[in-house]
Amino acid sequence: MAAVTFLEAIRQGLWEEMEADARVFCIGEDIGVYGGAFKVTDGFIDRFGPERVIDTPIAENAIVGAALGAALTGLRPVAEFQFIDFITCAQNQIVNMLAKTHYRWGAPANVVLRGPSGGGVHGGPFHSQNPEVSFVHTPGLKVLYPATCYDAKGLIKSAIRDNNPVLFFEHKFLYRRIKEELPAEDYTVEIGKARVARAGRDLSIITYAAMVHLAMDAANMLARDGIEVEILDLRTLLPLDREAIAATVKKTNKVLVLHEDTKTGGLAGEIAAIINEEAFDDLDAPITRIAAQDSPVPFSPPLEEYFLPKLKDVVEKCRWLHRY
Repeated sequence: MAAVTFLEAIRQGLWEEMEADARVFCIGEDIGVYGGAFKVTDGFIDRFGPERVIDTPIAENAIVGAALGAALTGLRPVAEFQFIDFITCAQNQIVNMLAKTHYRWGAPANVVLRGPSGGGVHGGPFHSQNPEVSFVHTPGLKVLYPATCYDAKGLIKSAIRDNNPVLFFEHKFLYRRIKEELPAEDYTVEIGKARVARAGRDLSIITYAAMVHLAMDAANMLARDGIEVEILDLRTLLPLDREAIAATVKKTNKVLVLHEDTKTGGLAGEIAAIINEEAFDDLDAPITRIAAQDSPVPFSPPLEEYFLPKLKDVVEKCRWLHRY
């Protein structure tokens, strides 16, 4: 079995779910003939036709509203944002309608919202953001952010089969940079379960998405000096796997929380609170965090590099934690 890219893994998962269930359809901007801004849906319209691969005007609020309306009739829509930055244009539909419909009157709201997010590609302030925490704060939603090809395919399939509204973030830096051989048979990845991406004994890095790979690079460097770092890949941000977070802290007693989103109000603060509630007595050092600078994402490549979490910062902070 040939290795596939992160993008192809998502594409395969979406394709297979559309083959398996005629209720699944895609909706979004330029997803039909053009195949999507990043080509995730390339060729879908030829196989499934324009009634299941629906091009829309640039109107994110309308896309989500149409998807929710379709779900109410028994369909299972998957809506694409060309760039996840523009998900905020649909904030009202997502937060006030999609997240609350089932709570209000028990109606189905099985909608998947997916799209490319994150920086590192010099896309500037409107095409490189990580807005996931806005939705982690919204009860009624599930929020997924995979880091590997295996998880990307398994989680998109789980998202489509889930009866709740699911937001699926895809880090565009990973789209064509990582590859992996995937199982030939059908599989899913359970929503709400973190994974230990690397086992270690000296300290833990809790992270997700592209930062998992940065953490792995740091851990490999530190291992040459005998410092063994455990990496916990959250995979699902809502609901968070509190048990896995507590388990890694109880094992290593020192923790660094790493994410690409900006620091103030970011997910690291919530994770620190969970550790305080679940494993405070097991800590041998202060909880530390590394995140992006509290700034819009710079367009300039050198400034974006300064803005994003860096390998040397992770390595230095881990060394500090190890000495503490």
